[in-house]
Amino acid sequence: MNAEVQSLKNRVSAAEWEVRVQLAALYRLAALHGWDDFLYTHISARVPGPDRHFLLNPFGLWFEEVTASSLVKVDLEGNIIDGRWGINQAGYVIHSALHEAREDAHFIAHFHTDDGMAASAHREGLLPLNQRALAVLPDLAYHDYEGVALNLDERERLVADLGRRNLLLLRNHGTLALGGTAAQAWSRIYQLEKACSAQVRTLAGGREGVLIAPPTAQEEVRRQAAGGFVRSAQERAQRDALIWQAMERKVQRDSPGFDA
Repeated sequence: MNAEVQSLKNRVSAAEWEVRVQLAALYRLAALHGWDDFLYTHISARVPGPDRHFLLNPFGLWFEEVTASSLVKVDLEGNIIDGRWGINQAGYVIHSALHEAREDAHFIAHFHTDDGMAASAHREGLLPLNQRALAVLPDLAYHDYEGVALNLDERERLVADLGRRNLLLLRNHGTLALGGTAAQAWSRIYQLEKACSAQVRTLAGGREGVLIAPPTAQEEVRRQAAGGFVRSAQERAQRDALIWQAMERKVQRDSPGFDA
């Protein structure tokens, strides 16, 4: 497969192009962190407008090769609206379910990292072992493994298990996070992945002697997390803007060409 494609910048709306650039940046960031899985796993974004289309990576490109123009536009029924290549069926099943059910799910990241899969297979799930895990836990849900996500009827159970939370451990499978912005989705999946990695390292010597955070501290972080660790919606928007600017600078330095 040739990763070079003609730019779509002048063929789509400015709003769609902006989303395409942000999603391509997320793919490049995931690759830079080693969170890609060859040609598998997915990050998606809702296309602005009334059609309820969303964007996925074309099957056949490494995350480091994804560009704004190579992303594939899909509808909720799985029909390809715009794109030169096909998509992964499991990616369609998972992402279509959440884009349809959650209006706030503008960006969705799903990974198969080693540490994410390890934590997803732990009977106790994510443990309150450190500050990062404590911040993640109030927003974390679980979905039991049913096999490779190719069956459309799994979507209903996936949506029900996630509920109104924004983070998901897919048992024996991997991690997932959603957000209203690229910055939110990246921040959430980053925190979840790092919490999983910290747990794997903490338990490497066994469960005995591991220090669980005190219940009072767990409750305090839960209270703080309920407010998003900010004091106002304006402060949250400012923080998201700074996070996105930092993300974009990183990708421009280390993986240029994503915005083509």
